Amino acid sequence: MKLAILILSLVSAAAAQSKSPVSDVLREMLGGREKNTVGAFEEMPADKYEYKPTPDQMTFGHLAAHIVEGNYYFCANAGDVPQPKTEELKGTEGKDKLVAAVKASFAFCHTALEKADDSKMSSDIKWFDGKPKARAWAFLGLASSWADHYGLAAMYLRLNGLLPPSAKK
Repeated sequence: MKLAILILSLVSAAAAQSKSPVSDVLREMLGGREKNTVGAFEEMPADKYEYKPTPDQMTFGHLAAHIVEGNYYFCANAGDVPQPKTEELKGTEGKDKLVAAVKASFAFCHTALEKADDSKMSSDIKWFDGKPKARAWAFLGLASSWADHYGLAAMYLRLNGLLPPSAKK
């Protein structure tokens, strides 16, 4: 709910100046989300990439792979650009490869979101279940996944006695 209120307030402020305020807000959010998320995966020691708080949760390495997949999917759909063919990650590839993949997925988001345009938000995309949904779902899914994924990474760091990037001065 708080994320939705934040997005709406940012959109309201940007609306007076732009024809694509939602796209502008995503582009504005990208740098900070990238910095914190990449920083979290750089902070975690390599030997903790198999860490998971409970047996039912994903490992830290799987979270990295999940973020990569999400960034490519949501940014391609928000920007109405083709999703690049990339190696499917399992989350067991090791810290160096996973950090590089997270960075590459955010680099793709920079390129894809440059093409994002609010006038296309009502056009259909293919959702995870194969059914059509309005492109607006990709915009909102991207913003919420960035928050959710970083929050999870921050929790994993704290559970291992490490301070998340957004908590550092």
